[in-house]
Amino acid sequence: MSKRRVMTIFGTRPEAIKMAPLVKELEGRHGLESLCCVTAQHRQMLDSVLDIFHIRPDFDLDIMESRQTLSTITTKCLLGLEKVFEQCKPDLVLVHGDTSTTFAGALAAFYQQIEVGHVEAGLRTWDKYSPFPEEMNRSLVGRIAGLHFCPTRSNRGNLAAEGIVKGVFVTGNTVIDALKTTVAEDFRFAQEELNTLDYAGKKIILVTCHRRENYGQPMEDIMSALAYIARTHQEAELVYPVHLSPVVQECAHRHLDGIDNVHLIPPLNVEEMHNLMARCYMVMTDSGGLQEEAPALGKPVLVLRKETERPEAVEAGTVKLAGVAYDDIVALARKLLDDPAAYEKMAHAVNPYGDGQACRRIADAIEWHFGLRGQQPEPFGVG
Repeated sequence: MSKRRVMTIFGTRPEAIKMAPLVKELEGRHGLESLCCVTAQHRQMLDSVLDIFHIRPDFDLDIMESRQTLSTITTKCLLGLEKVFEQCKPDLVLVHGDTSTTFAGALAAFYQQIEVGHVEAGLRTWDKYSPFPEEMNRSLVGRIAGLHFCPTRSNRGNLAAEGIVKGVFVTGNTVIDALKTTVAEDFRFAQEELNTLDYAGKKIILVTCHRRENYGQPMEDIMSALAYIARTHQEAELVYPVHLSPVVQECAHRHLDGIDNVHLIPPLNVEEMHNLMARCYMVMTDSGGLQEEAPALGKPVLVLRKETERPEAVEAGTVKLAGVAYDDIVALARKLLDDPAAYEKMAHAVNPYGDGQACRRIADAIEWHFGLRGQQPEPFGVG
């Protein structure tokens, strides 16, 4: 029997972090031919992940341009993937999460009547404009996909509420698999500033903030709150790898430049981010991925958004929704900095997102779908 051709498609750093361990898993499956296509929606940040995981894409659309828009990303992906699919004719296309690459990849496959598998399926806020455009991207992909790989049972429930019950697998999140590759006790950072931080004696706060829905007043309030926290807590050191977006760069530097215990640094690659997270005291972020990664490392997370599509972590107690209001952010940060009991409760909560076996379960499910194995994989978190 000829091998089934499975193509993974991704274009941003967060997608690459979560898809890289799956690419490596698929490469080891004898009944599957693994192909990889990147759109390079994010060029530099994507390439660093590919290097770390030793992945050489079979196809690279290289679509990134200065000040690209959602429309240019989507149209370039559609046109580029049309040619790729015509050339290699995959049996299954795998897309991840909720980016414009994800939506365009699923739509391009649908136009060619190629089956789609959605990795990290079933996340919902139920507000199509928040996060924007991610919520609508993942909802539309959910209608196109025939295979749905959900990190949690809650995600499966979201799909069931939309009438999607076939081809659904609960696998855990592949980002937990990635941590096994990236975190090391003897890791050395490329930036010497990070090697010299006092991780034992200081409370290192890792900060990220870049989402489009936070542009404008929400980001102004977030940055103001960070500045206040730094000035009033000299025992803390805020480390903020600032996103390359000009909007984010301008706002961050205007509020945080000149504060001694704030370190505004260039974006970190995945190894550096994971190892900084492993050494920090807590995380303040509007990122989706960090809400899953930090709890696996025992780090409390304050989410700088009004809602989250990852409620499992809130329910488990590893994450608190801080919102975007100045007073709320300051109050929750002070609680974790000043109250050891509150900190320990969050730091020792059980991570609901995975056990490091998500990629194995996804590959097993794909083999089962193609009739290459007799049994479905055991679902994650279902006993």
